[in-house]
Amino acid sequence: MAQDLIGTVAAALGPGGADAVDLVEAAARVAWSTVVEPGDAVAGLLVQELGAERSFALVRAAVDDGPRNLLDACADRQVPGAESPGSFAQAMQVALERWGPRLGRVDVLTTLAAAGTVGARLVVPGTAAWPVGVDDLGPHAPVVLWTRSGRRASGPGLAVVGSRANTAAGAEATAEIASVAADAGCTVVSGGAYGIDATAHRVAVAAGTPTVAVLAGGIDQLYPTGNVELLRNVARQGTLLAESPPGTRPTRWRFLARNRLIAAISAATVVVEAGARSGALNTAHHAAQLGRPVFAVPGAFSSPASVGCHRLVAEGRAQIVVGPGDPVDAVVGPRDRSVRGRSTRRGGAPRSDEPLGGGRQDPEVVRVLDALGRRALGEQEIAVRSGMSTGAVADALALAELQGLVRHTGGGWARS
Repeated sequence: MAQDLIGTVAAALGPGGADAVDLVEAAARVAWSTVVEPGDAVAGLLVQELGAERSFALVRAAVDDGPRNLLDACADRQVPGAESPGSFAQAMQVALERWGPRLGRVDVLTTLAAAGTVGARLVVPGTAAWPVGVDDLGPHAPVVLWTRSGRRASGPGLAVVGSRANTAAGAEATAEIASVAADAGCTVVSGGAYGIDATAHRVAVAAGTPTVAVLAGGIDQLYPTGNVELLRNVARQGTLLAESPPGTRPTRWRFLARNRLIAAISAATVVVEAGARSGALNTAHHAAQLGRPVFAVPGAFSSPASVGCHRLVAEGRAQIVVGPGDPVDAVVGPRDRSVRGRSTRRGGAPRSDEPLGGGRQDPEVVRVLDALGRRALGEQEIAVRSGMSTGAVADALALAELQGLVRHTGGGWARS
């Protein structure tokens, strides 16, 4: 690997990070991150079992020469699933078709330069800044992370999430919970969105305590635009965290994928307000799957903003928040304090394998729609933008066309 690339990787990691990890492996992880979408379990498994550099080289070769060497390497290493050669080979072929459109565009130096433009650091497993909680995601863990940080979080994380269209009562509850968390030395974690997320970050910033905003796009994509100044304040006082490479725009699909990171880096999650199909329910689901405590704030039974919270409690997937200190107690343990309405309930929420919420639309259709911009695009370009194989893109476009969501023009596909 070229020496200038290794030097650039070392600079992106910083002095402490560059000394702690294999720089060739770190560069290969960056290459992987430009090819796969967040949470790609097949890529995660290959990186974990074969190493980033070896697995990436085998995948590149497999696209041109066929997957035999890749499959043999997996069998020799006894990669989970390889004991069933037929199904494993089929899953690997599907993954290769998914990654193929992007493999020819990998440019690690350009990716690192884009991160450096906004002062972002590269973080990989083994460095001090790597949030070890994400390792609990197994093969769904990120291959790299990008950070913009003025102050590293030191206390345990409490995820405070909820509706973008919050009520006044929801904002008040968020402020109280975030304030108690700050006083207890917790790091407030959220997604930087409008509504509950923004309120939680603002309270933490005002309290002078670290806060983490997990972005759905690249580390250089501060979104939504109305929260740009807030996110810059988070970067100065706490940390902006992103999984996708710089330049990646946030999409609905990536918002759902980033929710697993919010849950994983936090010791507990509290949902303040959530509609029936709120993305905050997705975060709660991930937290429960990871065995993290989940809490939900009750509201008026007539409020659409509280339907999701009430479902969480009614179905035994979350504990009810009686007082603002309840979620904090789950993170730092019972404390001597006098907070009105303190609850004595403790412990984690029951785990459930059943997904929470979830749209009625096919997820691959969602990804294709996210990839389409203002101008018509060909199927190859849609595959690159969505991280899907060209075959999957064709199928999703056909379904979307039947639903009246897209139309084919002389220049390609466009939204209807």
